Amino acid sequence: MDLSALGTETRNDQTADLDRMPLPELLQVMNAEDRSVALAVRGVLPEIGAAVELITASLRQGGRLVYIGAGTSGRIGLLDAVECPPTFGTSPDQVVALLAGGRDAFAVAVEGAEDDPRAAAADLARIGAGARDTVVGLSASGRTPYVVGGLDHARAVGAATVSVACNRDAVISGHADVAIEVATGPEVLTGSTRLKAGTAQKLVCNMLSTASMVRIGKVYRNLMVDVRPSNDKLVDRARRIVAEAADARPDVAARALQAAGGHAKTAIVMLLTGCDREGAAARLERSGGDVRAAVAGS
Repeated sequence: MDLSALGTETRNDQTADLDRMPLPELLQVMNAEDRSVALAVRGVLPEIGAAVELITASLRQGGRLVYIGAGTSGRIGLLDAVECPPTFGTSPDQVVALLAGGRDAFAVAVEGAEDDPRAAAADLARIGAGARDTVVGLSASGRTPYVVGGLDHARAVGAATVSVACNRDAVISGHADVAIEVATGPEVLTGSTRLKAGTAQKLVCNMLSTASMVRIGKVYRNLMVDVRPSNDKLVDRARRIVAEAADARPDVAARALQAAGGHAKTAIVMLLTGCDREGAAARLERSGGDVRAAVAGS
């Protein structure tokens, strides 16, 4: 398909005179267009759910969630990946992002990097992508060669594959086990897919990682119980999480967290079951890290 025919590349009739709009009107039209993004994402929730099932299965068997993309799409994948360790206590290699042109391309565009389908295959081979992994290809246009090549390599090595595009009938959809097509339509600024298309991809990535982490026991109720308290703010957050999860006073939660070596899950199980650190750790080990199951178990 010709690039100019894609929905994300066509002109938006609502913003034909964008350069002459009074500022309040310009901001209002941008806000109105942004509101349409969440509705577009809602239309593909079944496909997002199918992707979450693949990712969850990978994580449960020791595999990884691997994002691949170029430009804005790749940066969104990288942003989601780097937020997982502090939020969910994952290891840095459990959720990975590969950006066309390498990590330096996050700050400075590497011209032409997205046009080489062999580059993604090489990047995936370098990290040892295999049958236990799920590879998610992000491309606003839905036709980025880097993503197409990466998805093809992922399938060849037995990995589960997911595509995320912002146009219907996307090329990458035919190269993935699960195809997510969020039709965001014309941008306020013609062709600037860092806007609605970028927002849509961020929303989808939020769902893919968060829902998958919920499913593997990284969350108790709606609390980030696997948070890694690596700074003062997160230490305070961990204490508050323990207090809320166990319905305990702040001072009690703080003592339990200290006794648990700073591990919020262990502190919660200690308070909810009355066992010591070793007993709580054993319960969590038997439950695969699931707090509910650890508390309910004997």
